[in-house]
Amino acid sequence: MKLKAILNSDGGTFRTTDMGLYTKAMDEAFRSAGHEIEIAVVSGSDMEAELKKAASRDDLDAMIAGGGDGTISAAAGVAWKSGLPLGVVPAGTMNLFARSLKLPLDIWKVLDVLANGEVIDGDIGSANGRAFVHQFSMGLHARMVRYRESYSFASRLGKISASTRAAIGVVFNPPQFRIEFRADGVTERRKVSALSVSNNHFGANSLMYADDLTGGHLGFYTAPPLTPPGVGRLVFDILRGKFRESTLITEMSVKQVELYFPDARKHKINCVIDGELLRLRGDVEIKIHAGELKLLVGRPVAPQAAAVEPAPGLTA
Repeated sequence: MKLKAILNSDGGTFRTTDMGLYTKAMDEAFRSAGHEIEIAVVSGSDMEAELKKAASRDDLDAMIAGGGDGTISAAAGVAWKSGLPLGVVPAGTMNLFARSLKLPLDIWKVLDVLANGEVIDGDIGSANGRAFVHQFSMGLHARMVRYRESYSFASRLGKISASTRAAIGVVFNPPQFRIEFRADGVTERRKVSALSVSNNHFGANSLMYADDLTGGHLGFYTAPPLTPPGVGRLVFDILRGKFRESTLITEMSVKQVELYFPDARKHKINCVIDGELLRLRGDVEIKIHAGELKLLVGRPVAPQAAAVEPAPGLTA
């Protein structure tokens, strides 16, 4: 294959990496596997333009994006619209998409996995046409991100510290808002403190990412109006990897959901799409696009056959 790799030099891990040495290792890994690769290291502000430029070419078989979840989400949106397969180098803080794809989180180890990988048909979600690979969320999560962004941080540890402070702030000041939704023929009105729509169901993990991105559905989760003790219980369930089992969570599996907000004109309503805080303008239509995102992933490891010992008294 002929590939183009675009690496975000502002990505958390890349900030402290010798990028000259890294690009040399990447070049060697892919050329040793029989591929031709071009590598560009660009700033975060130039990533989108470089991704679109690569996607517009007709001589590439795939592209690779390196960076955090925000970078990878943007890259997935470009890859989805162009039909070009996407490989991921996880260089961020959480690397949720890479975890869902079961890729090594070590930026050096992932090179050989991608170079010797295969292309699969994965799922991607969209909210009013905007792609997301992880989740669309409102309420508790959106307020936490808003609080976190109000703090100053310049490192991975600083971001974790800011996230912790923001989470504590949300526990003591949980939001509440009204929604109306239509999902696969079901119409309901609810008052909630949290709403999340995920690209396939969340797995049993504390980071809330999907274990499989090929199931062809959305996970639709809501939590009722919560008091501080209720938020504390929910956080405890999340930390235990028991989010979906929490008695505070209502879960549905859907292909499409339409969200309406009766209070949208009275109050500011924020949402988070793959970690980016956005202001809602009107209603939201969320869809799953099953099998439409081509992904470069590691090849499955074939199980080793167990050794069979001869029965007593018999010889080979």
